Amino acid sequence: MSTFDEYDLVKRLQNESTRRQAFEELVNRYSRKLYWQIRHLVVDHDDSDDLLQNVFLKVWNNIGSFKGDSQLFTWLYRIAYNESITFLNKKKAQLSIDDMDDGIANTLEGDSYFDGDETQILLQEAISTLPDKQRAVFTMKYYDEMKYEDMSEITGTSVGALKASYHIAVQKISTYIRSKEL
Repeated sequence: MSTFDEYDLVKRLQNESTRRQAFEELVNRYSRKLYWQIRHLVVDHDDSDDLLQNVFLKVWNNIGSFKGDSQLFTWLYRIAYNESITFLNKKKAQLSIDDMDDGIANTLEGDSYFDGDETQILLQEAISTLPDKQRAVFTMKYYDEMKYEDMSEITGTSVGALKASYHIAVQKISTYIRSKEL
C-alpha cells in the first residue's frame, strides 16, 4: 500500500479476518502521535503509556461502532483527549493543586524519557497551571499544529471558543514564565 487509505484501514479493522493485522497497522501509524498528545496533557511517561494502552483497548472494543462521520485520526484523538481529561480529573480529586504543580518539575527532571532543558521544564510547568481544557487546546495547537476545525471535532467546542482559549492560554503561559524570570 503506497499511499495511506484510511477508509480501507477502517474496513479491515471492522472485518474479523483482517482485524488483527489492521489493528497492528493502526497502532504503528498512530501510537507516537497519540502518546505525545496524551503526554503533553498528563506529563508523566508511565501515566501516558497506560492511557495510550487504554485508548487502543477502547479502539479495539469500539471500532465496530465507528461510522466514518469524522476522520479516523480525529476519532482516535477524541478518545485520547477524553481519556486524558478523565485521568486528570481523577488525579485532581486525589491530590491538591499545589502537590500537582510541585510534582511537574520533579516528574520531568526525573524522567529518563524527557530530555528537555530548564526552558522546556519552565514551559511545562507553565502549561501545567492551565485548566485542563486550555492545556489541551494549547498542546494540540502548539505541539501538534492542529487546525482549530479538527480540535473542534475532538473537543466538541466551537472554533471561536478554541481560538479564545488558545489566546488566553498563551497569555497565562507568558505571564507565568515572566514571573519566574524575575
